[in-house]
Amino acid sequence: MRPVLLFVGVALLIAAPFGLKPYGIYLLSLWAVMTIAAIGLNLTLGYAGQISLAQASFVGIGAYTAALLTTQGWPLGAAFALAALLCFVVGWLLGYPALRVAHHYLAFVTLSFATLVFLILRNEEWLTKGVYGISGIPRPALLGWSTKAPQDFYFFCLGVLALASIAAWWLLRSPWGRAFTALRENPIRASSLGIDTRRYTLMAFAIGSALGGVAGVLYAPLVQFIEPTAFTPGLSFNLLLMVIVGGAGRFFGPFLGAAVSVLLPEWLRFSEGLYLMLYAVFVMILLAFFPSGLLGLAERLRTSWPRSSKSAS
Repeated sequence: MRPVLLFVGVALLIAAPFGLKPYGIYLLSLWAVMTIAAIGLNLTLGYAGQISLAQASFVGIGAYTAALLTTQGWPLGAAFALAALLCFVVGWLLGYPALRVAHHYLAFVTLSFATLVFLILRNEEWLTKGVYGISGIPRPALLGWSTKAPQDFYFFCLGVLALASIAAWWLLRSPWGRAFTALRENPIRASSLGIDTRRYTLMAFAIGSALGGVAGVLYAPLVQFIEPTAFTPGLSFNLLLMVIVGGAGRFFGPFLGAAVSVLLPEWLRFSEGLYLMLYAVFVMILLAFFPSGLLGLAERLRTSWPRSSKSAS
C-alpha cells in the first residue's frame, strides 16, 4: 500500500492548487517550506537523537541570505548555495556542545544559540535592517519561467521539497543513515562497533542545519518581507512539534507533522476564537496517549488489525 499512498499523495499535491484561492496556495507553499526545515530537524533529532531548539535560527539565516542577495540582483541559486554552506558550517560548530552535553542540557545550549541569532537579526541594523525588516524580495525566474504567480511559486517549492526528500531518503539508507540510528539508540555501543560518534554527531547537526537554511531561502520570496520576530525560538518549538506529532525518526513524519501544524489551525477557524485552543487540545491528547506521533499510531493500528481479525474469526 505504501507506493499507492505515495502516488495518491503526490497526485493530490500536484492537483491541489488548481482548485484553491491564492491564500490556500500560500498555505500549501508554507507547508512545503516548513516540511523541508522539519526534515532537517528530524535528521538531527529523530534519527541521530540530538535535541536542537535552534532550527528556526537556520531558517532565519537562510531567509536573510536570500533577501540580502536577491534584493541586490543576485540569482536565487547563489542564495541556495551560500545559505546551505553557511548553515552547514554554523551547524557543524553548534554540534560541538553535543559532544559534551546531552538531553535537556543540549536543548538549553541550542536555545541560547537561537536567542543569540534572534538578537543579532534584531539589533544589527547595518546588516539586517533590524526591526524594519527587508521588503521587496523578488521571486526567481528559472530558464524563462517566472514564479511570481502563487501557483508557479508553489510548484517551485514543491520541486525543491522533492529534491530534498530524495536526498534525505538516500542519506538515511546509506551507511551514514545507519550510523545516525546507531548513535541515537546507543552511543556507547556504536562507538564500540567502530562508528566515529564524534564525526556523525557533527554531521547530523550540520546537514540538518543546511536543510533549515534551504527552507529559509524559500521562505523569503514566499512572504516577500522578513523581519526578526518571524524567527524567534517559538518557530523552533513549532518545528519540534511538527517532528514529534508526525513521528520522530520516521521518514514521512515531517510531512504529516507540518500539515498538522500549518493546515489544521486554518481548518479549525470555523470555531473563530477557539481554534487555537482546539489545536492545543488536539496536540496534548495526541502526545499524551500516542507519544510516537501520528505515524506511530497508524503503525500500531496496522499491526493490531490482523490480530483483532483473527480473534473475531
